[in-house]
Amino acid sequence: MLSAHNYNLCNYSRRLLITAGVALIGLIFLVVASAFASPGPAATVNPSRLIPALPDLALKGYILVDANSGYVIAEKNADVQMPPASITKVMSLYLVAKALKTESLHFDDRITISKNAWKVGGSKMFIKVGDQVSVKDLVDGIVIASGNDATVAMAEHMAGSEEVFANLMTQTAKELGMNNTNYVDSNGLPATNHYSTPRDIALLARAWINHFPEYYPWFKQKWVIHNGIKQPNRNRLLWRDSSVDGIKTGHTDDAGYCLVSSAVRNGMRLIAVVMGASSDNARNNNSEILLNYGFRFYETHKIYTAGIALTKTKIWLGEKNVAELGLSQDLYVTIPSGQYKKLKASLTMNKIIKAPLQKGHTYGSVNVMIDNKLLTTQPLVALQDIHEAGLISSLCDRLFLLFYP
Repeated sequence: MLSAHNYNLCNYSRRLLITAGVALIGLIFLVVASAFASPGPAATVNPSRLIPALPDLALKGYILVDANSGYVIAEKNADVQMPPASITKVMSLYLVAKALKTESLHFDDRITISKNAWKVGGSKMFIKVGDQVSVKDLVDGIVIASGNDATVAMAEHMAGSEEVFANLMTQTAKELGMNNTNYVDSNGLPATNHYSTPRDIALLARAWINHFPEYYPWFKQKWVIHNGIKQPNRNRLLWRDSSVDGIKTGHTDDAGYCLVSSAVRNGMRLIAVVMGASSDNARNNNSEILLNYGFRFYETHKIYTAGIALTKTKIWLGEKNVAELGLSQDLYVTIPSGQYKKLKASLTMNKIIKAPLQKGHTYGSVNVMIDNKLLTTQPLVALQDIHEAGLISSLCDRLFLLFYP
């Protein structure tokens, strides 16, 4: 028989063992349960959000840009000056589109072909000296056949000489922010001091798409026939990829094989510029690598629409007490795929806004963040004019502002 002391000791030991056993069972339960439970945010891994690095593309330079947001997805030597070859013609055609839009040039205008235009070397539309060729036909010859003869004929018609036209091209480049571009001729034949960069060419392509959408379909035409000669568009991606709808090839011994291309998939438009490829096939393959990479791992969203009021704010000394503020252009953002829910937008406004207000003038900003990092910012502008009120009408505001901190 156990003594009272031994009995109490055994009782205590049993209780200790039972308590330890319960704790052990609870611990095992928690471990097992956690193994089957959904992982918390810190442990979540979404393969669609993993963005691999691009392979090292054998190019002198390249850039991949979203056409709407301007976001640069990938680049290499994007600001290095290089000969652009016939991509030069994209600027020549920009001036043609501008003239058509302002009606200083018309599609049915007839242009007399000079001997100077006829004899130019390189790729040709095969126009003849003295021919009367319409602006529409010359445009097709420039875009599709990459005709140096057609480009010179157009330049002479529009500016009197190719030299003056090239000067206009350079001026226009500067207006578009193409600060590393200089043109000496209209067609891209080799010339000293004739250069551009992948980034500048992408800027030009964006300007083309945004400023002249009615003329942009020029670049997806596949064939041109002139003087009985049928020629294909040198942009082979138009046949290989149905999402591609432009823009222009280029090639000289000095420049290598170049291509500025653009494609639309699921409402997202990308621009790829490749320069200095070793062959026609290489420029096409590398362009597709860039486009596929951008479409696979990124997405673009329209956050706000231009002209729609995003906020209202108090106006001092005005005929109206309240003004609507918004954006002068649509706001797009390009982000890694699957991260849309992480976007956060905020507005900042001037502390005191006094009349008069000018429509389009900046009075704050719209800021879009992702993961606490600024993704983009755009001016917050007045959506209407507000005139200053008379002295009597604004008397209360004036008194208040005397004591406003």
